[in-house]
Amino acid sequence: MIVGNTKQRRWDLAFIIPGLVLFVFFIIIPLCQSIFQSFYSWNGISISPMKYVGLKNYKYVFENQDFWHSLGNVAWFMAGGFIVLMPIAFLLALIINKQYRLKRFFKTTYFMPVVLPLTAVGLMWVYLLFPAVGLVPVVMEWLHLPEINFLGDPDWAIISVVLVNEWTYAGFNMLIFSAGIVAIPEELFESGKIDGASGWQQTRFITLPMMKEYFKVFSILCITGCIKHFNLVFIMTGGGPNRASEMPATMLYNEAFVYKNFGVGNAIGVFLLVAGVTLSLLTNKIFSRGDD
Repeated sequence: MIVGNTKQRRWDLAFIIPGLVLFVFFIIIPLCQSIFQSFYSWNGISISPMKYVGLKNYKYVFENQDFWHSLGNVAWFMAGGFIVLMPIAFLLALIINKQYRLKRFFKTTYFMPVVLPLTAVGLMWVYLLFPAVGLVPVVMEWLHLPEINFLGDPDWAIISVVLVNEWTYAGFNMLIFSAGIVAIPEELFESGKIDGASGWQQTRFITLPMMKEYFKVFSILCITGCIKHFNLVFIMTGGGPNRASEMPATMLYNEAFVYKNFGVGNAIGVFLLVAGVTLSLLTNKIFSRGDD
């Protein structure tokens, strides 16, 4: 028995150690370096000296109005996630779990944006929204709607990127909710039908209460994804016009790689890490209330 346990431990270690080594080298060590460099002024060139400045980088970040504006844009993304993306993804999950013809076709269609490269998605929507010649402005002109410069107007830029983000990730979150719906015992729905519950009543009193864990997963992914969002904003607007759609991650990129201020960039990165972990723990705690 002891020999068997020893052999099993060796196999366990053989599978764990490679992943652990990768985790340490690609996550833990870079993370420690970022925290360390956030207390220094450095231009990113290896031969350049690093000057210790203490909390000066953090002070610069928190006193920068552009940073607080970028956090406001994070709030726009979160609002879009919970107000637009969550209901749409849940509705799509309900649709694909019904029995009807072409079900597989629609499931694939809804999921298609997820498998497309984000660069391609961003460029596609840039051309679709391009003033005067893009498909969306042309259709709006046919309908005699007011002309809008979706990506060039500071009031519309962040809203446009948020809506494109919801379109992109609706299929992914649809699968999350679909997995939750499939996991609900069919006997509950059959009992509801016997008691005379309509489709809406079954969704309200059976499906929604049983989906609590899946809504928690969605919430955590949504919050952390919004905090660190970079791709679509960088591709579609570059944080413009006039930093109207700036995000903390795009500000980090600009500070580190455009302005060569790696200390400030690392300070923003450390803030994003702490904010993401804190909000994830708070979200998990909120959803865990009443479990006992």
